[in-house]
Amino acid sequence: MQEMTGTHSSHSREEEAQKNMCGGWTTFPFIIVAGLALASSGIGANLIVYLIQEFNIKSITAAQISNVFNGSTTLFPFIAAVVADSFFGSFPVALVSSSVALLGTVIFALTASIKSLRPEGCMNKGSRLCEAPSRVQYGVLYTGLTLAAIGFGGMRFTTATLGANQLDNPEQPAVFFNWFFLTWYVFSVAGFTGIVYIQVNVSWSVGFWICAASILIDVMVFLVGYRYYRPENPQGSALVDLARVVVASVRKWKSQLSSTTHNYYSGSVPVSAVPGKRLSFFNRAALVTEGDSIEKSWRLCTVQQVEDFKKVVGILPLWTSSIFLSTPIAMQNSLSVLQALVTDDHIGPHFKFPAGSITVIVLFSAAIFLFLLDRVLCPLYQKLVGKTPTPLQRIGVGHVFNILGMVVSAIVESKRLKMFHDRNKSMSILWLFPQLVLVGVGEAFQFPAQVALYYQQLPESLRSTSTAMISLLIGIAFYLSTALIDQVRTSTHWLPDDINFGRVDNVYWMLVILGAINFVYYLACATFYKYHHML
Repeated sequence: MQEMTGTHSSHSREEEAQKNMCGGWTTFPFIIVAGLALASSGIGANLIVYLIQEFNIKSITAAQISNVFNGSTTLFPFIAAVVADSFFGSFPVALVSSSVALLGTVIFALTASIKSLRPEGCMNKGSRLCEAPSRVQYGVLYTGLTLAAIGFGGMRFTTATLGANQLDNPEQPAVFFNWFFLTWYVFSVAGFTGIVYIQVNVSWSVGFWICAASILIDVMVFLVGYRYYRPENPQGSALVDLARVVVASVRKWKSQLSSTTHNYYSGSVPVSAVPGKRLSFFNRAALVTEGDSIEKSWRLCTVQQVEDFKKVVGILPLWTSSIFLSTPIAMQNSLSVLQALVTDDHIGPHFKFPAGSITVIVLFSAAIFLFLLDRVLCPLYQKLVGKTPTPLQRIGVGHVFNILGMVVSAIVESKRLKMFHDRNKSMSILWLFPQLVLVGVGEAFQFPAQVALYYQQLPESLRSTSTAMISLLIGIAFYLSTALIDQVRTSTHWLPDDINFGRVDNVYWMLVILGAINFVYYLACATFYKYHHML
């Protein structure tokens, strides 16, 4: 018996030692997915221009296709996160997703390499005289874009969760997310500039094949780090557990709640507890009544499952407020490219700023300000106030900068239209920079703060899903922006194919109003939200 006990203790020590050898900041270089950031930005940045110039697709339609691509890239992470949390863990899902991204990028690169996979060119891009793509050409294009979007989305946030799971200190994940997204922004800037420059000045084909090569390198580096990653244990479908709480509560809606602990089911947890008073209707799911048994999981839930459900429901209003925070950014992302196409793109006598790279200003300003935020502003705030700014405070500041960015966008576009119609003169592309800088600064405040908020406040069983919630709302925002553009085109004359004869400034003023209303809604949600534990 003593021998068996000694053997068991030895195994336990070995397992503990192995666990201590894994994880930590050592894994960071293998998880940052720099190649993925380079590739996704290299394809997405110039997609509108590529569709207009090489596939003879009209400008507004190209912008909508770009929005759908970006929406899919940010919508699929939620599905990938649910699969990771429920069945396989973050590593296998990230590995499969990166392989799918590689396949999609290769297919997309073939459209630029093989002439028969795109229509014949024309002198006046977007004209009705231009040849439209065939069904086969559209099929190959959409297949490549779809696979690339699924792969990019599936890997980005599952790797973020995998990295955060390697850290033991509860304060470290927030720091990790800052550096993870800072790295992402830096390599995205490289994609928006270097890759786009190659596409414009060398060839589309070379630019896209560099994207494919960067993903391949990323996959290899990711695999090399496998031995350092801390093993994960998926806990089953947490979403099913949430649904069980709803069903069990409804089935026992007539039952009277109790204030004694032994009337509630705690599962394998040795210490009994009474569910919290907030959203007390759902406490019935853990209430033990006649006919309940452990086998009847759709009638009896644990107290912990009920509390996890409340955490999700409690944060949903805050989450919905971020949809209209992201929608103006998604619309500005597309409209800025169209604006850049009709501005004077010369910076100095020899350099022309590529229209597809215009949104790199958002990433560049976000990367710089995120570094300043982490190294200067937050420590200074902590020194003056005695505590670090909360995620909700940082998100609120992000709302303000986002609204200011839309205000400046409207003013600049109004000036551009006046210059074009009164003097038949194109505005310098430099005038578009301030509005994008403001949005970038706002993103530095709110984006990592949202990821950290969801990661810390949602149940542990939803770790991958929590980081993907920000991606899900961005995906919804891109689709919503596409629908909004359709509605604007149907109801007004603000967005013709030639925006020189439209009123894009009115579109921006509309976004200012929506953003202001949404900010008031956010303040109400943030005021009533209660942290489950302070960050």
